[in-house]
Amino acid sequence: MNTPQPPRLLGAGYRAVTLGIVTLVSLIAFESLAIATVMPSVALALDGMAWYALAFGAALAASVIGMVVAAGWNDRRGPQAPLWTGVACFVAGLLMAGLAPDMPLLLAGRLLQGLGDGLLSVSLYVLIGRIYPVPLRPRVFAAISAAWVLPSLIGPSISALILHGLGWRWVFLGVPLLAVPAALMLRPGLRALPPQAPDTQQGGGARRIAWAIGAAACACLLALAGRHPAAAAPLLIVALAISLALCARQLLPAGTLAAQAGIPAVIALRGLAAASFFTAEVFVPLMLARERGLAPLWVGGVLTAGALSYSAGSWCQGNMAGHADHSRRLRSGLVLIGVGTSIVALLLWPRVALVVGIAGWIIAGFGMGMVYPILATRLLQLSPSQQQGSNSAALQLANALSIAAMLALSGSLFAHLLPQSGALAFLATFVVSVLPAWLGATLAGRCFATQPARLALPAPLQPQAISRQAQG
Repeated sequence: MNTPQPPRLLGAGYRAVTLGIVTLVSLIAFESLAIATVMPSVALALDGMAWYALAFGAALAASVIGMVVAAGWNDRRGPQAPLWTGVACFVAGLLMAGLAPDMPLLLAGRLLQGLGDGLLSVSLYVLIGRIYPVPLRPRVFAAISAAWVLPSLIGPSISALILHGLGWRWVFLGVPLLAVPAALMLRPGLRALPPQAPDTQQGGGARRIAWAIGAAACACLLALAGRHPAAAAPLLIVALAISLALCARQLLPAGTLAAQAGIPAVIALRGLAAASFFTAEVFVPLMLARERGLAPLWVGGVLTAGALSYSAGSWCQGNMAGHADHSRRLRSGLVLIGVGTSIVALLLWPRVALVVGIAGWIIAGFGMGMVYPILATRLLQLSPSQQQGSNSAALQLANALSIAAMLALSGSLFAHLLPQSGALAFLATFVVSVLPAWLGATLAGRCFATQPARLALPAPLQPQAISRQAQG
């Protein structure tokens, strides 16, 4: 009697979908890295240096709106329509930005691109939950994490070559040539999906979109305010942070800000991990260049080492999915982020060897690579199929909003201290960036508590002010 073969990511039933998902994620990753490389030249060419910060904040803000729209859409209709709409917006935004004659039109393209990115991020999560069996999900998320590695290795170099050889516009115009075929590879999997059973308990969609617009505005303004060291900036940052928290409270599952057991804790820890790691990632290159005098090539090498370590952490987590304690691995990953970032900060002392800081960033990257697949897999385990869209959107929202808020807060602190001492400014920033990781490590057990929670819309958005729970 033949033993049935376990399902494989590249098996006959999953090959096209897996390749399509990984390719789309790789293109999104490349575009984010490439745009960061060429945007100074774009702003100079379009006489839009005053809009430079908003060129990044606009896409982030629009992605928040896209995530909220995608949440209800996926739960009502399944991932097909929102996914194709996301691809269309993403491609159209890139084309608009690449053909823009001035900065306002480029910003409009970035808004459309960000909207598509938000729609895609949620819809791909739902697609994974609907298509792949539970044993394959950790490996899918590990593959998604690995899809960032190649763009991290070659993205900045390729974008620089495109900039000097063809012009900055082709950094935007080239990606749609690959994004459309990659999206078409998802068609077999989308056609095979069973009919969606609508979640009739969800309500308040229009109000949630309004809150998302408010959160997007706060995130965008925070990105601007954090880059200006004016005397009023700290007060503005505090006011916007409070406003953002109020908006987030209406968008995220009840109990998220308190990290209550179950889905709220999973979403809260995703935000804490993202805020810690990606805030540090922004300041590590600047610190290496300013305080250690490293050339851009060497700075890129350090970031590449972190990206490879991130992929290694995800791979290890994906291949250990059936072993050991999930809560312990999650806590270990968060501790590695905190420890690794703290080691990097030691480079502010001139006598500390550069290799020590590089090792620290490798440790932090490995920890982050462990954390993301654990949280993504746990979210799908706790989510009924009809609510995978809402829960996936909440995960992505926590990710985007926490990064925006932490970058703005740390940027304001950095700008305030930099005139006094560059080393002090960097030290304060790294101290702030490790705090979310340490806090997350203390809360990791709540993600695997025995009383799981399903998504519960905040009381003001529910027809009845009663939170709902479901068995996991």
